[in-house]
Amino acid sequence: MIGKITGRIDYRAADHVLIDVRGVGYLVYCSERTLAALPGVGEVTALYTDLVVREDLMQLFGFQTLVEKEWHRLLTSVQGVGAKASLAILGKLGPDGVSRAIALGDWNAVKAAKGIGPKIAQRVVLDLKDKAPSVMAMSGTLAQAQGKAEAEVLEPVAAPRRPAAPAQSSAQAEALSALGNLGYSPGDAAGAVAQAAGEMEGASTPELIKAALKLLAPKG
Repeated sequence: MIGKITGRIDYRAADHVLIDVRGVGYLVYCSERTLAALPGVGEVTALYTDLVVREDLMQLFGFQTLVEKEWHRLLTSVQGVGAKASLAILGKLGPDGVSRAIALGDWNAVKAAKGIGPKIAQRVVLDLKDKAPSVMAMSGTLAQAQGKAEAEVLEPVAAPRRPAAPAQSSAQAEALSALGNLGYSPGDAAGAVAQAAGEMEGASTPELIKAALKLLAPKG
């Protein structure tokens, strides 16, 4: 299993890049969002990867973060969602957007991805709703662990550009943990945190907790 590669981009296409790792070229398929964030031809990049092997096909899919890779794994576990559909959803929403849409049960957001119909979108939300809290919780801790790319697989070069660790993801993970400690169920906590994060872009952990508690408070 090829879990991660670091190398120079030799070629960019509409849905994939060719990455040279010490003379070996890896064709890596990515979402539109991931492709847009990659550096130009000749520059170094690092991608987490998932290798799909079938009787008549072998494809490598690339992701900027382990959270994005985890959502790809979960999305493709849903009946009717293949790798192409998963990349379309991730390309449209991003991993945090997928977390938020599924936690809130917002299948219309999932349906906005290219090629995703209402039935598939609803199935994604229903099948993965219980998974959203765990992925949202892991997002913060993984963001801290992803800082450095393994440039030693190449001859000495400048370190590959990596996306900055998303502070919002860390805040959401911490807020989820706090609400769990207060006794709220993972599903309720995830929905409240996702809604609060959507309404308060860039909110800190205390702000998210306060807003989520208001949403979780009994009505009436």
